[in-house]
Amino acid sequence: MRGAGVLDYVAAWYVKAAQYIQGTTIVCAFVSTNSISQGEQVSVLWQELFSRYAIKIHFAHRTFAWTSEARGKAAVHCVIIGFAAFDTKRKLLYEYDTIKADPHELAATNITPYLTDGADIVITRRDKPFSDAPIMVFGNMPIDGGYLVLNEAEKNEIENVAPQATQFIRKYVGSHELIQGVKRWCLWMEHANPSEYREYPIIVNRIANVKRFRLESKRPATRDLANTPSLFGFISHQNTNFIAIPRVSSETRTYLPIMFLDDTVIPSDQISVIYSASLYHFGVLTSAIHMAWMRAICGRLKSDFRYSGTLVYNNFPWPQPIPAQAHAIENAAQRVLDVRTLFPGSTLADLYDPLTMPADLLKAHRTLDKAVDAAYRKQPFDTERQRLEHLFALYQQLTAPLLAAMTQKNRKRR
Repeated sequence: MRGAGVLDYVAAWYVKAAQYIQGTTIVCAFVSTNSISQGEQVSVLWQELFSRYAIKIHFAHRTFAWTSEARGKAAVHCVIIGFAAFDTKRKLLYEYDTIKADPHELAATNITPYLTDGADIVITRRDKPFSDAPIMVFGNMPIDGGYLVLNEAEKNEIENVAPQATQFIRKYVGSHELIQGVKRWCLWMEHANPSEYREYPIIVNRIANVKRFRLESKRPATRDLANTPSLFGFISHQNTNFIAIPRVSSETRTYLPIMFLDDTVIPSDQISVIYSASLYHFGVLTSAIHMAWMRAICGRLKSDFRYSGTLVYNNFPWPQPIPAQAHAIENAAQRVLDVRTLFPGSTLADLYDPLTMPADLLKAHRTLDKAVDAAYRKQPFDTERQRLEHLFALYQQLTAPLLAAMTQKNRKRR
């Protein structure tokens, strides 16, 4: 199976069961970790189950907490998926208001592999966004052996030895630095005049170590980078302000902690970056409906969210607001940013921890949620499942013309 390397071990049991039940009226079910219905696993596993084995999901329990009876009582987030190799009119979804609540039963027309009511679609990687949303890129990758990246002590040493060299030091931010407020810096020599830094041995020695590190690499591409040892190995930076989205973030947060940063800051490759983004883009991306999409579509690192530009962002169905709705989103987004400034000593980790999130910030986010939801439809969303079902329906509308074009192209080839 192509891409099987991303699958949990339990996926093998799904495939084995699908093989055994072919041509029968057997319905089987598995208790699984909820990652089986999230992220990359969906496109790999369920595409196989749908296309090769004609599997249909008959019932499913959405995410709930499963507590082990063993010592320590390790709790995991689980789902239950019941399926067969034939269809049925009676399909049931069991939804939990919280992961520890009792389920309530919902009738479904069809159950998707993301455990929502909708068509059997899977989300695969895309190179560009559907709409005219700005492109998302990776941050900058040093590939330097640690010699271009500086901690506070190393930064201070350079500034003490060569005060004029501070022009080459820039703030450097990855997911950890963005969320936890940790301070790091880097040497940034893009467009710098060599005559300006050759006079500082403390910098030249670091560049020499970068060159040596790259030359000793087994990767030809890294060895080629030894020709430009003063520069990061991968550079995406643009001289404009940008939205920074951590590529890894705790699953406990209600909202993804994202931030506007100015062009003096160098984002690392642990940050997804959107240059020339507006308040409107910030507002939609930090809203409840985008969080619902992210939770369903993103991969996981252990239990943490792994935000992917090609999987989450590029497939996200943006709203089509009228000017008044877009203006309301911008105003609400600005209010979120304004409330953050009321807590200058707090990090994003402090502000977005469910236990310590300020009431004013939560209120600002909920106002923003309503503004974004209204840009999608007049009727309010009551649950995350409703938001997801609406987004998947939009996704199906967006992809229908693409699928039709691909089918026509394939017919011409034949």
